[in-house]
Amino acid sequence: MIPIAKPIITDDEIDEVVKVLRSGFIAQGPKVAEFEEKFAEYLGVKYAVAVSSGTTALHLALLAAGIGPNDEVITTPFTFAATGNSVLHVGAKPVFIDIDNRTYNLNPENIENAITDKTKAVMPVHLYGQPAEMDTIKQIAEEHDLIVIEDAAQAHGAVYKGKKAGSLGDMGCFSFYPTKNMTTSEGGIITTENEEMAEKARVLRSHGESERYTHVVLGYNFRMTDIAAAIGIVQLKKLDKFNEKRIANAKYLTERIDKINGITAPFVSADVKHVYHQYTIRVGKSRRNELMEFLNSRGIGTGIHYPKPIYKQKLYKELGFSASCPEAEAASSEVLSLPVHPSLEKNDLEKIVSVLNEASKQLNLF
Repeated sequence: MIPIAKPIITDDEIDEVVKVLRSGFIAQGPKVAEFEEKFAEYLGVKYAVAVSSGTTALHLALLAAGIGPNDEVITTPFTFAATGNSVLHVGAKPVFIDIDNRTYNLNPENIENAITDKTKAVMPVHLYGQPAEMDTIKQIAEEHDLIVIEDAAQAHGAVYKGKKAGSLGDMGCFSFYPTKNMTTSEGGIITTENEEMAEKARVLRSHGESERYTHVVLGYNFRMTDIAAAIGIVQLKKLDKFNEKRIANAKYLTERIDKINGITAPFVSADVKHVYHQYTIRVGKSRRNELMEFLNSRGIGTGIHYPKPIYKQKLYKELGFSASCPEAEAASSEVLSLPVHPSLEKNDLEKIVSVLNEASKQLNLF
């Protein structure tokens, strides 16, 4: 089976973890501080705050921005549930607007109509590794005095008009889950140019402590460990290489999928560097699930990212959420992710293309 995702862990990461274990300092410590410094430098921002997951990064970013009960946050429904859940965690309300049907990112044209006197922030998601249309989003946010929090969980190293994802809004939030373009096993990080927001996040991630045993606010245990940070430091050095391999794999697939009837390759916006956390095709005629089963039966792993908009999840329906997002609903029934990770060999790519060609003919996708 060609897996849909595969983390690359080598002796480099293992050796650094062993050093941390032997040091006896395995909780949050000097390696976390080093990782924060290096990640901030990589993005070109002043501050980075490492945390326990991408979800806790979003949670703390919202709190650091002063968002809480009765506030509204405009975001996309076509994403992993953590995006919406983080808004619920702070007592605020996610307001879901529709997506662009080519990039699958939040469509800025829908923002203005969703703004109310309760709106405090916009949370675009750089889905699949492609940055959202940040210039327009930021312009609207500035006009309405809104905070912009980038959900960059899938966009490590992605670039929008010369600037890296995570450096474009007021804050950026990354995940280092094992399937991401780089990993710390579990972990996340908040990035920002705003010193006050960074400091609030630092206090909140560690029990609300301003200093040891001095608790100034109700905080959380959302800390990253030095073990995770040690992995992250090594992975960060390899990130650009990993991304270039993903981009090369995507280019190979797109050049060939463009010639296959019934399958649409990913669209890439101008002025962006798409880092292909996922390589997501689109299949019409309600044939997505058939194609998925066909690929799986021939040893090719697939994923559906994502099978339903967030507001259609059981939790959100029970909470009374609803929205009109026809593009998100259409995409959820037609998208299918294929392997694109750096571990793929030439013969893997050839097999994927060959099976897609076979599927197009046998399943009559056109």
